[in-house]
Amino acid sequence: MQHSLWQSVLGEIELSVPHATFITWFKNTELIESSAEQVTIAVPNIFAIRQFQVKYNDQIKQVLAKNGIHPEHIEYIVKSAGKRTSINRETTVPPPTSGVDRSTPHTMSPSSPTSLNPRYTFSNFIVGSSNDLAYTACQAVAQYPGVKYNPLFLYGGVGLGKTHLAQAVGNEITKNQPDTRVLYVSSETFVKEFLDSIRFKRKGFSDKYRNVDVLIIDDMQFIAGKEKTQEEFFHTFNALHQNNKQIIISSDKPPKSIPTLTERLRSRFEMGMTIDIQMPDFETRCAIIEAKSSLSGVELGRDTVEYLANNIKTNIRELEGALNQLLAYSEMRGVTPDTHTAEGLLGNVRHSRPQHINARQIVDKTARYFSLTPTEMCSEKRDKHIVTPRQIAMYLLRSELHLSFPKIANELGRKDHTTAIHSIDKIEKAIKLDFTIREQVAEIREKLYA
Repeated sequence: MQHSLWQSVLGEIELSVPHATFITWFKNTELIESSAEQVTIAVPNIFAIRQFQVKYNDQIKQVLAKNGIHPEHIEYIVKSAGKRTSINRETTVPPPTSGVDRSTPHTMSPSSPTSLNPRYTFSNFIVGSSNDLAYTACQAVAQYPGVKYNPLFLYGGVGLGKTHLAQAVGNEITKNQPDTRVLYVSSETFVKEFLDSIRFKRKGFSDKYRNVDVLIIDDMQFIAGKEKTQEEFFHTFNALHQNNKQIIISSDKPPKSIPTLTERLRSRFEMGMTIDIQMPDFETRCAIIEAKSSLSGVELGRDTVEYLANNIKTNIRELEGALNQLLAYSEMRGVTPDTHTAEGLLGNVRHSRPQHINARQIVDKTARYFSLTPTEMCSEKRDKHIVTPRQIAMYLLRSELHLSFPKIANELGRKDHTTAIHSIDKIEKAIKLDFTIREQVAEIREKLYA
């Protein structure tokens, strides 16, 4: 009864909130008790309680009322209590440690550099529109290893959650299937062990990597250019894949963009599922800040959360570092960690961006990046090698200076502001789908503030 009622409630809520919001906050909830006086809802972690109390309580009451439940009070509890730990360095929040058996015989010991980190779980990974596809795919792999999405190739920038998700798969598998042999290593470790096996004539290297059920290799880009190592990994890959063993790979670039990667290895990587993990959007950044501050015992005001999320966009570690700095300063000085304190303390953090950046500099640097002149950028020419840089310049004028569409159009020699709207929209979509465009925008942005 409770289950069916809550499924009905969730079904209606899913239609009224963004998909990323539903996945992040509602998906792993459960109705524990319902009566005329009180409804008790289990949520996955402690920071979710705050979200429900502040943002979603009224909405849940309304939907419950439609289903004939009119509680005077809604209580939110954590499903399973766990030990608090510090937030990890990727797009995550500190997890409970009780969910993973550290003594699983087929994984490495916790002290081993090849061991799974028990802190990396699905329950403490913050899901947003930038990573929900990767999250869903990893959950499918964890449920059906070697069957769905094999190999699974995750790529994206530093600190976006690749390692967390990859290891979460391993931890979930070892929890549900304790006899499964899971091995996690970095590509650097793989290279070192391979070279040592040759140099010191050590036996057992191939057996170690080919006699597992799940192989997780992190930072695959470091294998590029190492021909003998690539050949060995090629044979390892084939041995595992032919026996339906799961392979998970992470990298900072997609296979086609990794230099000096052999074609046969590249084709192997692309035969499964390749997924891009992007920078978290505004909502996800806010969720990370709220989660981190809650675990520190501090409830930040919404304006403070939004200040940090709005001004630190390029690096999650930088975001977490700024928050840590704010919380530490506030504690030491005995002041409230509000927006005023954040502005005074972290004003220099705003991407470390100089205040003199102007529209002309953005146009000039974009033109120079693409080996064009500003005159060509502002001309009426519609050649592809000019149109795309022009659109990127418009996008940067909007994202960096927040100029109006008419002003942006004028800066690029356009009379109609709808041109700017179209161009910016096109680049925004391209950034999500096209690794090359995203990399170009990031590099131009770096040059602007170098």
